[in-house]
Parts: sequence; C-alpha cells; structure tokens
Amino acid sequence: MEDKRSVAESIIAPHSPLTEYYADESKRAGFIREMFDSTAEDYDLIERVLGFGRGSWYRRSALERAGLKPGMKILDVGMGTGLVAREAITIVGDASLVTGVDPSPGMMEQAKLPGVNLVEGYAESLPFPDASFDFLSMGYALRHISDLSTAFREFRRVLKPGGKLCLLEISCPASPIGRFVLKNYMRRIVPLIAALVGQKTNTRQLWRYYWDTIEACVAPATIVAALGAAGLVDARRYIDVKIMSFFSEYQAAKAEDIVVAAERQT
Repeated sequence: MEDKRSVAESIIAPHSPLTEYYADESKRAGFIREMFDSTAEDYDLIERVLGFGRGSWYRRSALERAGLKPGMKILDVGMGTGLVAREAITIVGDASLVTGVDPSPGMMEQAKLPGVNLVEGYAESLPFPDASFDFLSMGYALRHISDLSTAFREFRRVLKPGGKLCLLEISCPASPIGRFVLKNYMRRIVPLIAALVGQKTNTRQLWRYYWDTIEACVAPATIVAALGAAGLVDARRYIDVKIMSFFSEYQAAKAEDIVVAAERQT
C-alpha cells in the first residue's frame, strides 16, 4: 500500500522539458497556452489532415467503447476546439450534459457548441466539486499537462462512484520503421501543409511540437500504472486493431461505493 501511495504522490511529467521551445518546466504552461491561443483558428483544419478525415468516427467509437451512454454527464478535459465534446453530444443526447475545461480561451472560442458549459481551467486543478460527472474524457492533451499523478487524482475526485474515463493519445510506435514514418509525417509533411493552408504563423511550429511531445512521452505502461496509482480501477490501454496502432485509448473507472455495489448484487 505504501508503495502505491508513494507512486501516486510523486510527480510524473508526461515528458521532460523540451528546451527547444521553452527554457524550463516553469515556462511550459505559458508556452502551451500562447501556442494554442495563437493557432486556434487553424486547428480543426489541420486536424482533419492529420486524422485522414476519420477523426470524428474514431472519437465517437472510442467514447462508446469506454462506456459513454445516453444521459450521462461528461467532463471533457483539455477540450480545445471541442472535437471530442462534439461527439460526446451525439452520444449523451443533450449538450447541457457536456462540460469542457481548457486553459486556452482561444481554443474554446472555436468550439461553437451551443449548450456546452465552457470553463477555463487545468487538469491538475479541476474547478468542480467532488463526484460531479459520470464520465471524463481527454483527447490528445495528456502530453500537455504538467503532472500525470495530480491530474489523475483530480479525474478520480470529480468522477462519481462507478464513473468511467477515456483518454485518447498518440503513442510513439515501438518499431523503428513505424517511428520513422510517423515522425516524418508529423514533423515534416503536416507542418508543410499547415504552412500552406493555415492562416497563423505559429501553426507549423504547433505540429512540429506535437511530434516532439509524442516522441518524448512516457511509455503507455507508465500511464496505465499512474492511473491505477491514483486510485482508479480497471486501468488499461486499448488499441483498435482496425486503425493504426499508435492511437491509444486509456480506459479506467472510479470504484463504486460498497453500498451501491452490494445493492446491485442483490
């Protein structure tokens, strides 16, 4: 038990500081907010290129696989322009059941999702009461937070007993060939397209930075272990065999209250 507690309380950064972009860890949050604010208008366009036009289908499928159902109250952390939140609305059936939180007001301004509650905030300090949501999602933002341990404990805190989560992320391919192909696609081809079709000068840098965070990110096993150490149960990584294997879905749940679980068994 002490070992599990010590892991949960230790800082687990998703990756070491990338000093090509910011001086040290203390500068990361400001750099990320400014970068996303300044490129928000281009984000959805370039994302469609990166996702080969299948992003909406994949996000919706992943949410359903993780247990999102009609009528659930969902928190989308790092909602950005609302790409995950938009698919969540189609599942839960009511935009008012969806809350999005993000540190970038520029990104949230691009969401344009009437009825969704938009809140400026950080994953490590969610501005919501305990046990507020049935489901929590995060789409490709895990690499941009400062501490996985703190964030995962916050995820557990705001989930209701029995609540579930789904974290979507891009993982660095294990094979050298896969890593070479993805690196060249994301660090060269996508930034080139961004420079040609994007309106903002920082858009090309954003997608180069994306790859660098993917390459430097901690291993999937570390993420799964951190979810478990934060007190979440059934933590696992799921890979949809129908798509490329570097798309990771991290699933976990908050344990049910003992009374509730006993009532369901009777």
